[in-house]
Amino acid sequence: MTQPPRRRLLLGTAAAVGATLLPPFARAAGRFAIGERDFLLDGKPLQIRCGELHFARVPPEYWRHRLQAIKAMGLNTVCAYLFWNFHEWREGEFDWRGQRDAAAFCRIAQEEGLWVILRPGPYACAEWEMGGLPWWLLKQPGEAFLRTRAPAFVLPARRWLAEVGRVLGPLQITQGGPILMVQVENEYGFFGEDLDYLRTMRQAVLDAGFDVPLFQCNPTNAVAKTHIPELFSVANFGSDPRAGFAALEAVQQGPLMCGEYYSGWFDTWGAPHRRGEATKAVADIETMLAANGSFSLYMAHGGTTFGLWGGCDRPFRPDTTSYDYDAPIGEAGWIGTKFEAYRTGIARHLAAGETLPPPPARNAVTTVAPFMLDECAPVLANLPRQAIEAVSPRPIEEYDISRGIVVYRVTLPAGPAAELEAAKVRDLAWVSLDGKPVGTLDTRHRRFKVALPARTQPATLEILLYTIARVNFGVEIHDRKGLHGPVTLRARGGAALPVEQWEIRAIDFDADGKLPPLAYAPARPREKRAAFWRGGFIVATPADTFLDMSDWGQGIVWINGRCLGRYWSIGPTQTMYLPGPWLRAGRNEVVVLDLTGPRQPRLAGLATPVLDRLRPELDLPRPPSTVRPRLAGLAPVHASQFQPGPGTQDVRFDRPARGRHFCIEALDAFDGKPCAAIAELALLGADGKTLNQSSWTVAYASSEEARKEDGSALNAINGQATDYWHSAYSAAQPARPPHRLILDLGADAEVAGMRYTPRQGPDGVTGRIRRYRVFVGGALVSE
Repeated sequence: MTQPPRRRLLLGTAAAVGATLLPPFARAAGRFAIGERDFLLDGKPLQIRCGELHFARVPPEYWRHRLQAIKAMGLNTVCAYLFWNFHEWREGEFDWRGQRDAAAFCRIAQEEGLWVILRPGPYACAEWEMGGLPWWLLKQPGEAFLRTRAPAFVLPARRWLAEVGRVLGPLQITQGGPILMVQVENEYGFFGEDLDYLRTMRQAVLDAGFDVPLFQCNPTNAVAKTHIPELFSVANFGSDPRAGFAALEAVQQGPLMCGEYYSGWFDTWGAPHRRGEATKAVADIETMLAANGSFSLYMAHGGTTFGLWGGCDRPFRPDTTSYDYDAPIGEAGWIGTKFEAYRTGIARHLAAGETLPPPPARNAVTTVAPFMLDECAPVLANLPRQAIEAVSPRPIEEYDISRGIVVYRVTLPAGPAAELEAAKVRDLAWVSLDGKPVGTLDTRHRRFKVALPARTQPATLEILLYTIARVNFGVEIHDRKGLHGPVTLRARGGAALPVEQWEIRAIDFDADGKLPPLAYAPARPREKRAAFWRGGFIVATPADTFLDMSDWGQGIVWINGRCLGRYWSIGPTQTMYLPGPWLRAGRNEVVVLDLTGPRQPRLAGLATPVLDRLRPELDLPRPPSTVRPRLAGLAPVHASQFQPGPGTQDVRFDRPARGRHFCIEALDAFDGKPCAAIAELALLGADGKTLNQSSWTVAYASSEEARKEDGSALNAINGQATDYWHSAYSAAQPARPPHRLILDLGADAEVAGMRYTPRQGPDGVTGRIRRYRVFVGGALVSE
């Protein structure tokens, strides 16, 4: 491990005070304990009605407003994540100021009569950049050291948790604060099975000075996998609370708690907006309350992933800036019928004499008339002068670049038409030759090749690469960015020749997306190069609004120098929430980085958001797929039928099979309907462990439901059991079995079995597969 720089502490006023003094509104020191059937607050039963709210996703000026809404919904506790990278973006430099002032957030919660459950990581997930882990960990070599007992991870993680204890330890209930419990790690059962790793992280939290009860959470089907008696277990689920509570009762005696009950779901770019059904959710909540259970709503209020903090679902599906989550308290703090349904259901289970306060009033909203951005600063003309020289490109972390725009230049010799190929491209890149566009590279589809025309003389190859987000879930969190060598050039019938001697220049947006110095000029009509655009608008009285980004392509927005977040015209989100406190009376400056060029450089502020408008025609060009299955005459390596119900099932084949492609063929379903669905599919090696999915893609899906819901095939390999691949059913002629899903594993692999998670939900949901066949081979598809 490299020696970190001398520690710098950046503290907000409240946090600095909190490290030494208790505020005047603090209660006397108390005791919170886990009893045989109840949580005990000063010896009396406490049923926890909790809601998740991430202070990093809400302007500090609105923390109190959102906490008041949570209280009014009937909750008595707020769950607060800490994101390690949000506070230590550069190694050894801790920041607790402003938006990062976690201690101030906890004190406001206490003032509003709410308890706090703290979730400090070190790993969080939460659709946040790299799951909350700092990017600089990836400077270390190796592909599997994060979230392990490797010193390269444990030492900085212990340092982080010690810092958390220094700042927030004084806010535990044992010292008069609101913090009742602290979580160790997060959903480790989805990632690994090293129980000593959990014990190591538990000890780090204890050593940080936390003396309240410690717990871990896992989805229902992974509760037993990582349970240890030293940590209290809670279950995460979005349906079937009885099964979740039964999983807890099987491993421990104690109160029952759902650590995350999913009120909705997050959105990814290019997929439909997700929603959660209120009637079913309220019924599940009331079931938990009637069983003397406790819960935490994920999310009670999602908010917005401002800046460049958005994460990425695996294999590579970047999350939208909006984190509305279809939560009962919307992105801008609005409440409606869903909030009222939750409030009414919870109110039926209040303790004797307990009443609910009225919800806070909606914050003011304004509109902004359409205005043009009339100044432009092309990216290529505003790169730093100093270049990094490299024989072959390596991940950007090795150059101490965190994220942003990276431009690679190299001189190619004269030669015939050829194919340029990189080992890996993370994430999107635009390729030009002597300034003329020749194609794009796209990690979503493992498109790491581009065709180059013949060259009669040496030519300059330029690759402009954009890092969107690091994967936040699974082993894929080892997500090193940039153009990865070797890069080769191959003419038809020739050998692959190395392309070497590169110049690399980067605009590193760092922790808060800070803008670099830019040289603007009057904009040219129909500017289609990657460029920064600048303009402004007048506001008489600052208030919330929603920037209409529908005329733009893909990129990032800044308001008055503050990074608002990412946008992408493919949707589903077409607006960006702009909080009133970030505006000023009078003129406000807007800068938009657009990587593809706007249809017209125009913005406006709307009174309502647009969260569900897909525009796939605006995506990067992608050749139409000609892939077809090649299964005729092949014998399956395994054929059987699954067990009924929602439980995850491990299947071992009679003998391991080797190949690059894996196909599961669904022949029928338990409900008799002609549909197939898979919530999650993992493959097992000969050692019984799951194979690394970081290089997987969907090679072929016989059909996907895309109109009525997001039933895309990638849902089957993204590690999230709440969503699922579903065969198409909304067309006039629905797809019929057999339904086939073929995975490209990226390279030959030995497959000894599979782990199948059916579509979750109550009995009777469509698509639970009964009979199936499995094929493994080197070429199960034709192109």
